[in-house]
Amino acid sequence: MSNAYGTTNYSGTYRNKDYQENLLYKKKLKRLKKWIKNLVFENSALCDQVADMQNSLAVSKEERLMLVKKLNLFQGEIEPPTLTTKTQIGNSNSPVPPIEISTPKKIVKKRTPTEVSEAKQKPKKNSKTARKVVQLIPLDVHGRPIFPISLGDLTVFSLGDVVADKPAYHTEDLIFPIGYCSTRAYASLKDARVKSLYTCKILDGGFKPRFEIVSDSDLDQPLVGSTPDECHWRLLSAISPSLSSITPKGADFFGISHPTIQNLIQSSPGTRKLANYKQQKFAIKKSLSDRDTSPATEEENDPSLDFTALHRHYSLTSVYPAIKQEIPNDIIHFQGLLS
Repeated sequence: MSNAYGTTNYSGTYRNKDYQENLLYKKKLKRLKKWIKNLVFENSALCDQVADMQNSLAVSKEERLMLVKKLNLFQGEIEPPTLTTKTQIGNSNSPVPPIEISTPKKIVKKRTPTEVSEAKQKPKKNSKTARKVVQLIPLDVHGRPIFPISLGDLTVFSLGDVVADKPAYHTEDLIFPIGYCSTRAYASLKDARVKSLYTCKILDGGFKPRFEIVSDSDLDQPLVGSTPDECHWRLLSAISPSLSSITPKGADFFGISHPTIQNLIQSSPGTRKLANYKQQKFAIKKSLSDRDTSPATEEENDPSLDFTALHRHYSLTSVYPAIKQEIPNDIIHFQGLLS
């Protein structure tokens, strides 16, 4: 009996010990699960915080670029610091005195009285004339333009994206961003006496950009060209064969050469990587006197860009019969359409 009782007591004690160990491990497992769960929540919160910080950092970079651009417009370009002309050889403890690099003096050549008079007659070039006048446009709180941008008959809806890895998408003076979209009012394709609205687009055409002009009266037949001038020439020829003799101004018709739009495109990311493009200088329009040289005034007098100027140009030629006799028959036919 004693042996059976001792065996039973031993097995019960052993089982009780295993039960206690299992409870202990279960508690540890429960604490580990809770700890892992807290770490997962903390990790997700940190990821969200990092994403928010990256977004705010991107916004801050854009604001900084816009502020630098505005500062350059108001104060002009900052001149680089001049180099010092003194260099010291050796350590600071060495007795060798610093060597002064003296720049060679310019030899002033005396001018003769005739050269002085010729120099006075030459007009001095004003540095401000090289800058293009930029009109003020509404901006949002981050300093970005608010679309659409209305500039007379020209309305810009999108500036597009600058392509830096394809040389055909820019020249020395112009940039052709993919996705650029604008509209302009001009003579209709069906009736030159009626004004029509044309949508100008710059699309991705592979190695070269694809330029399109679409009329609101004929949406299914866009006028396509590999350059803005080619596209504008197709439009003039489609309106009337007599207009094909007019010099096309595709960049002006699209609006990418307008100083205000060109300044915004030049401020877009990626323009510093363009190999052939030369950075243009712009100045903000501060007085009404700048209107005399503004592109809006030039467009109002250009028959290839303005609807009223087109009618005025051909109506004036019909006033003088002597001049009208020298005009080709196709132009006389176009005058009959306008009358």
